[in-house]
Amino acid sequence: MAKKPAKKAPAAKAAPKENFERPPQPERYAASQGELLEFYKQMLLIRRFEERAGQLYGLGLIGGFCHLYIGQEAVAVGLQSAMTVGKDSVITGYRDHGHMLAYGIDPNVIMAELTGRAAGISKGKGGSMHMFSVEHGFYGGHGIVGAQVSLGTGLAFKHQYSGDGGVNLAYFGDGAANQGQVYESFNMAELWNLPIIYAIENNHYAMGTSVKRHSSEPELYKRGESFQIPGLQVDGMDVLAVRGAAEVALEWTRSGKGPILLELMTYRYRGHSMSDPAKYRTRDEVDGFRGERDPLEQARQELLTMGASEDDLKAIDKEIKERVKEAAEFAENAPEPEADELYTDVLVETY
Repeated sequence: MAKKPAKKAPAAKAAPKENFERPPQPERYAASQGELLEFYKQMLLIRRFEERAGQLYGLGLIGGFCHLYIGQEAVAVGLQSAMTVGKDSVITGYRDHGHMLAYGIDPNVIMAELTGRAAGISKGKGGSMHMFSVEHGFYGGHGIVGAQVSLGTGLAFKHQYSGDGGVNLAYFGDGAANQGQVYESFNMAELWNLPIIYAIENNHYAMGTSVKRHSSEPELYKRGESFQIPGLQVDGMDVLAVRGAAEVALEWTRSGKGPILLELMTYRYRGHSMSDPAKYRTRDEVDGFRGERDPLEQARQELLTMGASEDDLKAIDKEIKERVKEAAEFAENAPEPEADELYTDVLVETY
């Protein structure tokens, strides 16, 4: 019996043409000494604030989860220094203290929120992961991984619908980049040409799993390609590189070209949360980033090159330590919410 001819393998399809418009490659922001000094102060405030928050957690004054931003300061400062407070909106995940400080929100009310006090920015009911300031256009602080991406897309729709000229900046991490609602949001944002910057803070680890182990495509700035959303990869340890990317992204969205994706290559020095011993990475790895890539030290060295003095920078550090100490004392002395606060702010009545 004659054998049937073997079926031919299907011919390989040509790769799709990259025919959608792309933004220019960002240039490092040319900051004046005064601008860089301000960025340095903001990053230093975040660093010292988070160090004190870690201490208060150890003392039992902060309960629940607490995710510190130490090492990632250049991302929030570089991006949000280019945003317009009151016009634009910002939303992020549960590692949110640094983003609030970068937006100029009072450290007293942030620390009070961490310690669950009535004077906190969410009346002591949000804690570390759920802080809001509608006045500043800061919409959280969200504990569900990736949930803020869909909410940020909704905020971008609000900007478009109201014609207020605002842009939404939606942060998420490399772990959240694998959540399904992220891609539903990408699809809607591109279809509707929404003014949104998706900012992936790639700190190399989703909790304790490295990007190479949890992502089939580890270059996360490419994740918007199939939706025709262009992406840029940025050195997230260099505040001026981040600010340069922010300028490009804001120009893109404000000019009506729709969403854009930024992957900020950064690194967290502490564990995923305060309960994480971080045994999945070596001390040499962490020390390598601290010694060679630290965003504060890079900015400090550049300021010295520009003419700043060691004494001036030491004085700034002392001043910021005092400011953080004041915030901690304010929080420790503030009263806790009354018991009947459990029943307030549960529903919003609309008329």
